[in-house]
Amino acid sequence: MTAGSGSRGPRPIAWTTRREALGLIVRGVTFHTASRVALVVGTLLTLVNQGEVILNGQQTAATYVRVAFNYLIPYAVASIGYLAPLRATSD
Repeated sequence: MTAGSGSRGPRPIAWTTRREALGLIVRGVTFHTASRVALVVGTLLTLVNQGEVILNGQQTAATYVRVAFNYLIPYAVASIGYLAPLRATSD
């Protein structure tokens, strides 16, 4: 749970604005944790919600959009959950 390194060692991840949190997600700070969650949850959601359509060969472009969201939404939720306790508060 550290980012960067300097002469004093790694500095803890902290953010104060939504823009900073989004920047951390885009830079991949949450990737290791969020990608594993998204892989498991997204696969389960896809099997439950789109499995029959895919197995019957009846998928359309809309099916692929739904499958993409099955992975993107858990990734976003896991990333937010990862970063939430790291929010810096102003005293």
